[in-house]
Parts: sequence; C-alpha cells; structure tokens
Amino acid sequence: MISITSTLSIPDSEISFYASRSSGPGGQHVNKTSSKVSLVFNVQDSPSLSEDQKILIISVIGGRINSKGELHISCEEHRSQFRNKEEAISRFAKILGDALKPVRKRRKTKIPYSAKRKRLDSKKKRAEVKQGRSKPGY
Repeated sequence: MISITSTLSIPDSEISFYASRSSGPGGQHVNKTSSKVSLVFNVQDSPSLSEDQKILIISVIGGRINSKGELHISCEEHRSQFRNKEEAISRFAKILGDALKPVRKRRKTKIPYSAKRKRLDSKKKRAEVKQGRSKPGY
C-alpha cells in the first residue's frame, strides 16, 4: 500500500512497474543493467479513487495523463533499480497528494496606502532622474 493522504492509500496491485536501460550515470555498467524504472497508474480505472477524486486529479495533472487514463512516472537518477523504484513511488505519492489538496480560495485584500505612496514616490523619483538627463532648454 502506498499512502497518499491520511485517508487515501493505493494498493500495490493497481500500480505497474517497468524496468529499462537508463541513459543516466553508470559507465560500462549502464549497458548491462535495466536501472530505469517507469511507474504506470491508471487513474480512470482505479477502484481506490472516488469519481470526485478522479475528476480533480485529471483536472490538475491532466497534462501528465495519456489518452488511456494512465499516469506515467519514470526515474533514472540512481544507478540502482531499487533506488529508482523508491524515487518513482515517492514522486507518485507527492504528485497525487498535491493534486488532491483542496485549493484555497483567494481572499481579496486592500493594497495598503503606504505601498501605493511608495510606488508613486519611486515613479516620481525615476521621472526626475530621466528629466535631468535631457538637454537644457527643451
């Protein structure tokens, strides 16, 4: 089970892992081993997610989800397949966790008088500097 939030966990059976040859560090070793790990999770067919959660995830990270409804995450930073798998799982949990966070509504605030005054004073000062650069008599 991969824990996403305090109330949501994704079972390992819903996630697929694929290993392939990495283009990352490793010297001659990289040509012999499959250390790159790709994690595949089908968002649309997941029984662990509610319909509201699926809609929210697709709206937030829809660019990372393909036409089949699959989220692909790959990692090839480390030389070992095990560490790349752990990294892919942690990225997966972070991406889903961030997508499921409720968006806080922006509360409108008034711009302080001092901020307006400071902005206008800096504009006046800049105008005076530019005015001082011009030739006299114009």
